[in-house]
Amino acid sequence: MTAPSGRVLHGQPMIAAAKQAGISHVLSVPDIHTAKGLLTPIRGDKDLTLIRTCKEDECFGIAAGLSYGDKRALILIQYTGFLYAMNAIRAIACEHKMPMVMMIGLLAKEPDVPPQDSKKFGLRIIEPILDVMGIERHYIDDDADTSLIAPAINRAYEQSHPVAMLIGRRPL
Repeated sequence: MTAPSGRVLHGQPMIAAAKQAGISHVLSVPDIHTAKGLLTPIRGDKDLTLIRTCKEDECFGIAAGLSYGDKRALILIQYTGFLYAMNAIRAIACEHKMPMVMMIGLLAKEPDVPPQDSKKFGLRIIEPILDVMGIERHYIDDDADTSLIAPAINRAYEQSHPVAMLIGRRPL
């Protein structure tokens, strides 16, 4: 399915970029926004270990432990889970300066509308929250944007800081 603007986002380039940056583990709760384009292919990828959690905040403790074991993890959550896990993000990612890599699905975001212009309150506040917390962020809305993923992950691990990729449309 093509967006009204003709722009599309495919999961495979996103997965390839994460693997290029050395991601070996993906942590996620069940997620309908990314299931078809990301979670299903990740589950079948022999180079990635998918760890399903019950709650989003569990992802951050597990990712921190993996980083101490010299493994790179990607946390795949929806924006509602990001808001839910705020205390874990504050403590682990920001105060302890851990290399937390988040892909945050912007569930039900209007096509071709920037998050800050969304009619949905929860979507409008994501970027300001990331800014206040000092979390580097990148908006991934089509295949061309996937070139931002690997460098952002590498910076997060090289400089030990969190990074968020805001996924603007459902990956195919």
